[in-house]
Amino acid sequence: MNTAYAFDLINGFEDGTFRPMDTITREQAATIIAKAMTITGLKTKLAIKATEDPLRPFRDATDVLTWALSSIADSVQAGIVSGRNGAELAPKALITRAEVAAIIQRLLQESELI
Repeated sequence: MNTAYAFDLINGFEDGTFRPMDTITREQAATIIAKAMTITGLKTKLAIKATEDPLRPFRDATDVLTWALSSIADSVQAGIVSGRNGAELAPKALITRAEVAAIIQRLLQESELI
C-alpha cells in the first residue's frame, strides 16, 4: 500500500479517508492500472482515440463514472482490461483476485517487463 501510495497509484477517497481493507470495483481497479501504465511507459504507446471508441463494444459503458472513463478506455485499448461475458465492463462489480492477477500479468506483458 505504501509503495502504491508513493507512486500515486492510489490516493484515497474524496472525503479524505483511506480504506486499505475495503474491496474495490472493476472501475477503481482500471483506474489504478491506467496510472501504472503511465509508470511503465505503456500509455505513451497507445494511439490517440476518443475516450468512447474503446468502450463502444460494451453495453454497460454508460455505467462508467466520468472520473474513470479515460482510465478504463486506456486499459481496454491496451488490452489489459477486458469485459465480463465479452460484452460487459461491469464497472460497479467488485473485482476478483483472479481478475487482478490476470490484469497485472497483462500489464507486465504489454509493458514488456516479463
